[in-house]
Amino acid sequence: MGLVKCDKKSDQKLVELTLKNTDYFECLMERYEQKLTRYLRRITNLDHETIEDLLQEAFLKVYKNLNDYNSDFSFNSWIYRITHNEAISYIRKLDVRPKSVQLDSDEGVNFLDVLPDDIDLREDYVKKELALKVRELIFQLPEKYRSVLVLKFLEEKSYEEIGDILHLPSGTIATQINRAKEQFKKLAQKNHLNKSQT
Repeated sequence: MGLVKCDKKSDQKLVELTLKNTDYFECLMERYEQKLTRYLRRITNLDHETIEDLLQEAFLKVYKNLNDYNSDFSFNSWIYRITHNEAISYIRKLDVRPKSVQLDSDEGVNFLDVLPDDIDLREDYVKKELALKVRELIFQLPEKYRSVLVLKFLEEKSYEEIGDILHLPSGTIATQINRAKEQFKKLAQKNHLNKSQT
C-alpha cells in the first residue's frame, strides 16, 4: 500500500485523503472488504467468485462516485447502499431466487430472536437439520423483507442506517421489519419449527 497509513482515521477523513491521493482508497477497501463480502453472502447466496466480482464492481462504483459522497451522511451506509444495489441488480438480471443462505453456524440465532416469545427455537437450533431449515426459510422471504432482516439482525444496523442503505424512510423500515418477522414466523410455524421437534 505504499506509505499511506490507515489506522485510526475516520471514514470521512479517508474519503478526504483519497480525493487528494488515490492510494488512500485501499484503506477504505481494506476496512470494508470483509464486512461487505459477508453482507453479500448473506443476502445473495452466490458463489465466492461471483461475490468477489460484485464486491469489485461495488468498490469501483464507490471510487467513481467518491466526489458525489455527501460527508453529512454516514459513509458506512453509503457504501452498503451501493453494494446492496449492485447485488440486487445482479440477482434480478439472473431472475433466480437463491434456495438457501450461507450463514455462519451461529448467525441464524439472530433470526430466531425476531420470533414471538411463544416460539422458542434456541434449544432446537443447535441441531443441524433445523439450522438448515431456518436458512432455507430466510430465503423464502421476498427480497425486501430478507434485506431488512439481514441488515437489522445480522449486520446490526439501526433503522436510520437501514433507511439510508435502502433509501426508505425509517417508518417504512419499521413496517417492513414487522412484516418480515410475521412472515418468518408463519414460515416457521408452517414448517413445524418449534419445541415439539425435539
